[in-house]
Amino acid sequence: MSGVIVTGPPKADPKDVEAIAAYGTATVHEAMGRTGLLGTGLRPIQQGVRAAGTAVTVLSWPGDNLMIHAAVEQCGEGDVLVVTTTSPSTDGMFGELFATALHRRGVRGLVINAGVRDTAELRAMGFPAWSAAVSPQGTVKATGGSVNVPVAIGGQIVRPGDVILADDDGVVRVPREDAREVAEASAARERKEALARAAFLDGELGLDRYGLRETLVRLGVTYTSYDDYARDGAAP
Repeated sequence: MSGVIVTGPPKADPKDVEAIAAYGTATVHEAMGRTGLLGTGLRPIQQGVRAAGTAVTVLSWPGDNLMIHAAVEQCGEGDVLVVTTTSPSTDGMFGELFATALHRRGVRGLVINAGVRDTAELRAMGFPAWSAAVSPQGTVKATGGSVNVPVAIGGQIVRPGDVILADDDGVVRVPREDAREVAEASAARERKEALARAAFLDGELGLDRYGLRETLVRLGVTYTSYDDYARDGAAP
């Protein structure tokens, strides 16, 4: 497997990245029309942490972290390292030493569609990571790959410079050219949810606020008392 290391790719504007960082992945995912989710297999090794930054992408051979070493040089302030492999891998391709080098360069976190290790140390140093596996299994450094090329994770294409947002719920990718629009749409959705939250605190039901009673009627859903339900022999 040969490869390429692309230098200086375009990136989303840092101001738009910071604006997106104010919202959770669920809000941003919904604001984009329920797109951008990198699947449900990427889970955080920590809780209560949100990270947002511009993607530096890595395509590696499974069980080989050579290209992560190459990617460190391409990482800078405000980036998130995004790693995947050419075929499924659960090996611990990333650990404390990588995190130390990336933290020094201002990298905000890791998303890896493979394994991590040294998770206690990563949590202690405050370097957030989202991974498909946790494993102490080591790797080799023997096969070429690519850095800063489009990669596929969870049915989504992540390009270098795209915005990566990750929290307790998962990981979302925002196309770099759509970052400002998505930030604005997320703000609008947040305002809408704030109004709904206030209404629910005041006792309003979602059935009424969202006009769902009419939906139930249209779908043929009916109400009946327990006694009538039992009389028909359906109650437990």
